[in-house]
Amino acid sequence: MATNTIRETIYIPLEDVESEHCALIVEKELTHVQGIETQKVELNNRRAAITVTDNETVGKAVKAVKDLGYGVPTVKNSFPVLGMTCASCAGSAESIAKYEPGVVEASVNFATGNLTVEYLPNMTDASRLQKALQSVGYDLLIVDETQQQESLEAIHTEKFKKLKNKTIWAVLLSLPVVTIGMFFMNIPYANEIMWFFSTPVVLWLGKDFFINAWKQTKHRSANMDTLVALSTGIAYLFSVFNMAFPDFWHQRGLHAHVYFEAAAVVIAFILLGKLLEEKAKGNTSSAIKKLMGLQPKTVTIILPDGNEKQTPIEHVHAGDVLLVKPGEKIAVDGMVKSGNSYVDESMLSGEPVPVLKTENEKVFAGTINQKGSFQFTAVKVGKETMLAQIIKMVQDAQGSKAPVQKLVDKIAGIFVPVVISIAIVTFLLWIVLGGNNGVVQGLLAAVTVLVIACPCALGLATPTAIMVGVGKGAEKGILIKDAESLELAKKVTAVVLDKTGTITEGRPQVTGIQWLNNDDTAQDILLSIEKQSEHPLAEAVVKHLEGVLVTPISMFDSITGKGAKADHNNETYFVGNKKLLAENNIIIADQLQQQADEWGQQSRTVIWFGNSRQALSVIAISDKIKETSVQAIKEMQKMGIELYMLTGDNEATAKAIAEQTGILHYQAEVLPQHKADFVKKLQQQGKIVAMVGDGINDSTALATADVSIAMGKGSDIAMDVAKMTIISSDLTKIPQAIRLSRQTVATIKQNLFWAFIYNLVGIPLAAGILFPINGFLLNPMIAGAAMALSSVSVVSNSLRLKWKK
Repeated sequence: MATNTIRETIYIPLEDVESEHCALIVEKELTHVQGIETQKVELNNRRAAITVTDNETVGKAVKAVKDLGYGVPTVKNSFPVLGMTCASCAGSAESIAKYEPGVVEASVNFATGNLTVEYLPNMTDASRLQKALQSVGYDLLIVDETQQQESLEAIHTEKFKKLKNKTIWAVLLSLPVVTIGMFFMNIPYANEIMWFFSTPVVLWLGKDFFINAWKQTKHRSANMDTLVALSTGIAYLFSVFNMAFPDFWHQRGLHAHVYFEAAAVVIAFILLGKLLEEKAKGNTSSAIKKLMGLQPKTVTIILPDGNEKQTPIEHVHAGDVLLVKPGEKIAVDGMVKSGNSYVDESMLSGEPVPVLKTENEKVFAGTINQKGSFQFTAVKVGKETMLAQIIKMVQDAQGSKAPVQKLVDKIAGIFVPVVISIAIVTFLLWIVLGGNNGVVQGLLAAVTVLVIACPCALGLATPTAIMVGVGKGAEKGILIKDAESLELAKKVTAVVLDKTGTITEGRPQVTGIQWLNNDDTAQDILLSIEKQSEHPLAEAVVKHLEGVLVTPISMFDSITGKGAKADHNNETYFVGNKKLLAENNIIIADQLQQQADEWGQQSRTVIWFGNSRQALSVIAISDKIKETSVQAIKEMQKMGIELYMLTGDNEATAKAIAEQTGILHYQAEVLPQHKADFVKKLQQQGKIVAMVGDGINDSTALATADVSIAMGKGSDIAMDVAKMTIISSDLTKIPQAIRLSRQTVATIKQNLFWAFIYNLVGIPLAAGILFPINGFLLNPMIAGAAMALSSVSVVSNSLRLKWKK
């Protein structure tokens, strides 16, 4: 791909650059970006004007601005690319997209067939990208997202049907050519009959190879179509020449051989290979198809007058009341309004046991109602539903590139030119060293080299394994955000677990409360303070004190990691841990301390309530350990992973939970900001750290960890930051995710090994390296079959991942 050396002015829109000082900071930073010739921040226009000679510099400039803390409004989109035939096509399409002015980042995944692109909307748009790709013979499918998958399915079905017809015709027309070429070469008009049958195979059924190769050549690029067009074109033209002018060779004492069977059979085999590859690639994305099939096309809406109406799902809005009958799929996310039923949520969580849904319970799109019927209010529709988010996350992850893929992309990029060079060198060496038949055998060897080389096997090795791995994870209730985290999870040596909501249920309950004096006013004040607190433990206290009256309080203040305080009748009251009382010199009576110690030994969380002088009560709160936590911890320890538990609870509670679960390392009374420091400390010791959490307070630690895992029943922020999400919040999914990572990476390595070995062994054999030793020369027909099978074997090996436990 020829690089763009024209000086171009790119306008980067800026956000949060409010002053001349901010503008100077941005301008100064842009001077350090390699590839920018001139830069100027136009404060009034809220943009930076930069002159570049290479469009790849745009991405660096945008990153530099974002790293300073300022915003750059970009559009990130994913479009199916049509017309790609091999891994080199993906590289070619990616290059074209990257060099379009205003493109920040572009990546084409051959396995998914998608272009993921981030661009400046003021500089380019989807239609410009489409025109750029059309100029090289590809196309972009630009439709509304809801229609995109259906349109793509229709296009793929049509393409598969055409490919199937072409393959059948190519095989049928090639059979007589092979039969005559191998067994009946001496029958009258043998050459003419073979020419008659092979011409439609090469020029009609194989015409796409030649058209695509010409488009690539016009842009000084080459792909697998170039190899096929060159090899079959040379074999066909050489055979036509030998058939028309046999005397040219007879005068030189040589026989005028024709190779129509090689040209026809190579095209037939390659078409057959593509057909099998398309079918196999369709199977790798079955997870997405299954997820998409979970959403019904129509729903029953309850109208304001109480009547029912069938309506397409696209017409459902937030606030609509929907009816779900037994056996029906739930269409959108919502809240149960009336009725109750058991709902099968296994499609989302991987958990087989149906969940009881009663009034005010959440229901999710794609789940299946069992026996009862109920009405629910739509809360999230369209792209906002959990199912839509999962589908998008799985698609993004399947489309992302693993780090190992970057090296493979570089090899695939230079693969075709290198193979063409090897074919030319092979031909020249045969002319010099091959004796009387040097020209003919050299031409045949060069054709065989072009036929056997397969960049597709290399290009498919990583993405197909990633697609199957991510899809399998989604089916098991493990959402993986990108290929990098899937590749890295196998290296995890330490797992840091948050306690509440991760090891435990995350639904704390008050299991005991002791007062210094039975004072109803004190209970009122305690309830009033806890009602204003957002802490989950406060929620448990509020639930326990149901029925107690609320009293006015003022000066409420939440103290991170310690508790809260508030004023009532000129007296300050405190609720929180013992540290909070100690810092404020509050006296604790022996009877309360004794009770607190007893509860602490029973692994209960203890919180205190007191005024500015003395503790008024001590409260015991228990959070049940999840049934699966102990099993998951044992599994991870067997895998050789070190486990650490971090909790804001006191030492006694933390110790009791650690003993019950078998965790050897734990830290109590950890503040949210210290969780990230702990992760960093482990990383400094050379450990690859996975952080597992469910709350907002875990988000910094999740962002710091090498692999971040969020519990699906936790906060949205934790799930947003994390690279993996366990939908059911079941810890046993973590060892499953690590095993899946190990299996996926092993599959990638196997695929790459076979793809490299195939080409390393196949190309020298095709060139005739064994000819001086034992007279062996590889037939182009066999080379075509081998080339077709190499891609199919790589995809098939990736599909084996599906059946592994």
